[in-house]
This record gives sequence, structure tokens and C-alpha cells, in this order.
Amino acid sequence: MSRKTNKICKQSGVIPYRVRDGKIEILLITTRKCQSWVIPKGGVCKGMTLPDSAAKEAWEEAGVVGQVNTEKIGVYQYCKGGNIYRVGLFLLPVEQVLENWTEATQRERIWLDINHAAMIVKENSLKRILQTSQNQVKI
Repeated sequence: MSRKTNKICKQSGVIPYRVRDGKIEILLITTRKCQSWVIPKGGVCKGMTLPDSAAKEAWEEAGVVGQVNTEKIGVYQYCKGGNIYRVGLFLLPVEQVLENWTEATQRERIWLDINHAAMIVKENSLKRILQTSQNQVKI
């Protein structure tokens, strides 16, 4: 009998950050059902580059705007609904935090230092990327 292969879905996401008092803070958001803390991510929109699609997700899911760094800083995977999602990650220096945004009623957001953010996200590969991202942020 053959084993069912999971579909691999391509996504892009951002690590939104800001610098406050010389320290890097990462913005995390909740999943729609508020079960866990995650970074803004989603399916890659047809006709968009990975960074542009990631910027769109940041605006929709987290209500933040900025110029996404086009250099991918890592890739992580997670499973959901029998599928495997492979997320290409980019840094997003946040220039504007919106009070009203597309998913404002569905998500919460929180600014945390990198180590605390890495502790509360679920995926181990995302934890590692968060921890090493501080080396790529320009203060």
C-alpha cells in the first residue's frame, strides 16, 4: 500500500521589528483562534514576489507597514490540516503601526524582546531563526 504524501504549501512571512532604547523588539500576533503566538505569514499571492507577499501579510494580519528586506533570513516548516507549510522569512523594520487593520478583530499583537519572542513561539525552527535574526538587524 502506498503512503499518502502531504502537500507542501509555499508561504512567505516577516519578522516585524523595531528598536526601542537600543533594544530590538519583535512583533508577534496570535493565530485567529488565539491558540498561539506566531509571526505574520501566508500563501504567496500570484504575481507577487515573496517579500511583497510577506509585506501584504504583515499589513493584513498585524497592521504594520515598512519596507521588507528582500534577503531571505531563513525558512521554517509547520504542519496544519495534513499539509506541510514551508515559510520563507524576511525582516520587516516597522515604520508604521496601524490602529485599524484587516484582521484587527481576529488577532492580538504584542511587542517582545527577541529572546522572549523565541520562547513563546511554538515551532523550534522559528525559535532558532528568531534568535539568530538579531545578528541581521541594524540598530
